[in-house]
Amino acid sequence: MGRERTAVFFGGVVPASADEERLAEEVGMALAGAGFALWHGGYNGLMEAAARGAASKGGTVTAVTLADKHPEWGEFNPHVTDEVHLPDVGARLNHYLDAADLVVAMGGGVGTLHELTAALYYAGNIRPVPVWITGPTALKLLAFLRREKWLFETPTRPLGFLGQVASASAFAARLHDLIDETDGKEARA
Repeated sequence: MGRERTAVFFGGVVPASADEERLAEEVGMALAGAGFALWHGGYNGLMEAAARGAASKGGTVTAVTLADKHPEWGEFNPHVTDEVHLPDVGARLNHYLDAADLVVAMGGGVGTLHELTAALYYAGNIRPVPVWITGPTALKLLAFLRREKWLFETPTRPLGFLGQVASASAFAARLHDLIDETDGKEARA
């Protein structure tokens, strides 16, 4: 592998439950343990939990935020090791998605919803980066999007990039498989 892998984490500032917060921390631990750098919004809630998990395994944690909003939104969580300040939402989303080797989405507010839908569009139309949905809140949202036909598969819009991950152990196993698959492709190239 020639470069560090990047995992983009989308999750809200108000966890739906203590279990969801613990899951975010375990996701961060698994990502850092597998050699992924964690990129997230930089603030509290699920973002901080994932960052805490990544930091506990020696991972790097990059906050990607809007330059003009950072003073208003406050200090980053204490686990951030690097920061990127971008001029607008489009630049921020492009920065995330163009660098992502994996996108992980959990529950959150409208900002997290916006990030998730941008990732789904990007992975379905630009580059098929894996997008994994985890945690009960986000999995309910995904079920709703499928049921109401906001998200559906067609021959020209495959959804093979999209994964549902129900637990920390399933996340770790799937991450191991992703790394094996990616390393195998790189070895063949």
